[in-house]
Amino acid sequence: MELREYLSIRRAYNLVRQGAAAPARLTFSEFAILCRLDVAGGSLKTSDIAEYQGSLRPTMTHRTKHLATLGLIERVKGDADRRNVVCQITDQGREVVRDLCAKTCSRIPVGQALSRVTPDRMRKYVDAMGSVSCMSGELILLGLYAYDRDACSVTDLVDGLGLLQPTVSMTVTSLVDDGYLHRVQVEGSPRSAQVALTESGEEIAKSITTRVEALVVRRKSRSN
Repeated sequence: MELREYLSIRRAYNLVRQGAAAPARLTFSEFAILCRLDVAGGSLKTSDIAEYQGSLRPTMTHRTKHLATLGLIERVKGDADRRNVVCQITDQGREVVRDLCAKTCSRIPVGQALSRVTPDRMRKYVDAMGSVSCMSGELILLGLYAYDRDACSVTDLVDGLGLLQPTVSMTVTSLVDDGYLHRVQVEGSPRSAQVALTESGEEIAKSITTRVEALVVRRKSRSN
């Protein structure tokens, strides 16, 4: 998978998520769990889902309980090991997957990576992407790494990543404080500043990019 494809989908889903009602608003990781269960076509242990997303079991328990509360999956204790919960997508969950995939496709502008992808294909992209979880800070580092420019403004990052302006502003400040970004003064505009990656920030972005580019999106088997 290419980095520009990953960012295109994450941007589109961020925009879709902003328009969802708060109780039913899913994180990208939760959306990916639904896609994984839907693609799998059967039940999966929470430990397997946690391993897939690289998450601790308490984190996965929280995510799956939220999905179960919304009626999107069922959580059942395993027969052999009662400590391990088995998850299975519900019919309502499948409907939500179809709806979110279609909406995500619709938010990718013409000319941008994957602008012609189908909802079914989107489901498989999201399934694959669930194993590379990125919070807003990591998305900002990836965005700056992917952009063909030395520095970007907060507005550029808001538009390019589909994140809310307050989220970007607060996250950029944190990244600057942590040494992953530095501010660049715009010539002729002393009150305007852009941000660019530091060496440490670029190393993190490169590391995540390597993981993204290693993702394999399942394809339909070709008939003879």
